[in-house]
Amino acid sequence: MSAAAVMTLLKLGAGLLSGSLGVLSDAAHSGLDLVGAALTFFSVRVSDKPADDDHMYGHAKFENLSAFTEAGLMAISCAWILWEAMYRIWTHAAVIHHSLLPVIVLLVSIGVDWWRSRELGQVAREFHSTALATDAFHFASDTWSTLAVLLGLGLSWLGERMKIGALSYADPVAAMLVSLMILRMTWKLTRETTEVLLDGAPAETRKSIQRAVEGVEGVLAVEQARVRRAGSSTFADLTVALPRSFTFEHTNELVRAATQAVQNVVPDADVVIHTVPRQTSAESIFDRVRAVAARNNVGVHEVSVQSVGGKLRVEQHVELNERMTLAKAHNFVTGMEAEILRELPELDAVLTHIESEPATIEQPEVIGADGSSQQDSAANRIEVELLAVAANFPEVLDVHAILIGRSGEHLQMSCHCTMPDDLTMARVHQVITDLEDRFKLVCPDVYKVLIHPEPQTDNLR
Repeated sequence: MSAAAVMTLLKLGAGLLSGSLGVLSDAAHSGLDLVGAALTFFSVRVSDKPADDDHMYGHAKFENLSAFTEAGLMAISCAWILWEAMYRIWTHAAVIHHSLLPVIVLLVSIGVDWWRSRELGQVAREFHSTALATDAFHFASDTWSTLAVLLGLGLSWLGERMKIGALSYADPVAAMLVSLMILRMTWKLTRETTEVLLDGAPAETRKSIQRAVEGVEGVLAVEQARVRRAGSSTFADLTVALPRSFTFEHTNELVRAATQAVQNVVPDADVVIHTVPRQTSAESIFDRVRAVAARNNVGVHEVSVQSVGGKLRVEQHVELNERMTLAKAHNFVTGMEAEILRELPELDAVLTHIESEPATIEQPEVIGADGSSQQDSAANRIEVELLAVAANFPEVLDVHAILIGRSGEHLQMSCHCTMPDDLTMARVHQVITDLEDRFKLVCPDVYKVLIHPEPQTDNLR
């Protein structure tokens, strides 16, 4: 700001002494530089403030408001210079006292403006600052306008020495040309800052963001993409369609990936992504049944689809809170079944087995463990029977981690079974189910059985 103040005073003094409208217009231009530098200093300090309760998107738009104000001041000064230039041409009132002082002042001004424009331009590009870019642009325009004034002053001096009357108008004409040039640049600057203040953004930026997000694996479509700028900040709000079969955790991971995709296009962008579930053509009947369950916030398992007499029916197990009454549970399941039938009109019927979903932590007493030398007779009997039953299944290579417990009057048992690595899950499930069923036949007092299958290579780790 000190450089702007010194140059303004020097140009003003040289303009008053010489009577050159071109030099006076350049002085007015430098005066605006001083005001603009003060606005920039103030606006950058304000725009750097973090968001608060009253300005939830931050204060970055203050930079754009500062640039808009500076553009308005430039337009006012240009209008005055144009008026004065036309007045001097019309009334032949152009009287200039030529000396070296205006020339020296203008040459120094060109050097200072060139240096300031280059330095500010580098900083503006580094920090993406609209206010600093405006100042850099302003100083660049000063360089060319000062050259034009210097040319007009030289032609006016030449006209006086050579007695060429037409050249006496060179000074006001140069001032007019400078003003018109500045007005053109001011209009461009005003249009850009107005776009930002009205939440405008380049259409290509929005399209690039949309393409980047649609390229994320799992994203079905970007249904809406809104982008706006405020100072050096960019805000992007997107609505992204995802398969409704995705879990909440997987959806969250996709949102992270989509956010990174946006920031690859616009670094440091503030991104908000809203996800919406959508049905896909790849969904099976099982997926659509589970989608209804997820919509009702309940767990389902043992979902099976059967074709009986040419008609399809679904059987499922639904888990409901163990404290829910039968009447409420039945009403809930009836509504859910109706929803499945609406979702899948090709179904003829839905049959639901209602299970209680545990809501309390069990605390069974451990009465026997694999390899333990101290366990009661019931635990010994259960372990012996389990190993005997398992020996009938060639797929079961080993039984270990046996744990037997008692909860009140009930016995429960869990264990791990080693099975071949290449066994399909369908076959694994069938073997485990058959093993549980046979074990319960010989040990009917064990009310809960859990068998965990493991691949053979797992035991080699």
